[in-house]
Amino acid sequence: MEAAPSSFPGNARPPTHIAVIMDGNGRWAAARRLPRIAGHQRGAAAVRVVVEACRELGVSYLTLYAFSSENWKRPPSEIDELMGLLRLYLRRELAELDANGVRVRFIGQRAPLPPDIVELIAHAEARTRGNEALTLVVFNIALNYGGRDEIVRACRSLAAEVGAGRLAADRIDIGLFSRHLETSGIPDPDLIIRTSGEQRLSNFLLWQAAYSEFVFVDTHWPDFNRETLEDAVLEFHRRERRYGAVGG
Repeated sequence: MEAAPSSFPGNARPPTHIAVIMDGNGRWAAARRLPRIAGHQRGAAAVRVVVEACRELGVSYLTLYAFSSENWKRPPSEIDELMGLLRLYLRRELAELDANGVRVRFIGQRAPLPPDIVELIAHAEARTRGNEALTLVVFNIALNYGGRDEIVRACRSLAAEVGAGRLAADRIDIGLFSRHLETSGIPDPDLIIRTSGEQRLSNFLLWQAAYSEFVFVDTHWPDFNRETLEDAVLEFHRRERRYGAVGG
């Protein structure tokens, strides 16, 4: 499936990998005197819009920060509603994602999740696994994810290999460490977008974001659309990415 022609000035190519911290569902709902779940429901609709836009614009990887490891601190009723919404999303959207050549991949700890959701995740990944070679988007959902925890687990894995004598400590470098992260095989994000006006990473892709460009938008996630996405990509193209070198 071919991407639609780029709509960016000068026919500029979009970033290979866009990551989004979806923020503001609750504030969107509060501003309209609606229950928080209404914001989450509207946010799920925004996911569909953004996935389709990325596919059409030729983005290869899209990572969405859906539920952090810290989100377990929220009220149990809200967590139950979020889990229910995830179930509904996976059941309703999977066929269309698959038909559009979108591969679904989840990162994050699965053990604390309800067993039926773990099963839905496994089914979604298995059903869409073969789409990677044909599609323009790898739809990457960070669920029950924490960047610090990911780094700690990578360290433990490497330490175990050193302790077992399978790896010399002086062989550990950036590339090897990266291959022990959950995002192994996925390029680091070129662009990280955070919605709702907040300007922090919130424990998201801490290692992978070393040279990412950040765009913070005031728009709450439920109102995020293709135009907002394209504006963020245009801002990305205005940046000079030097990777530590001297600019021109």
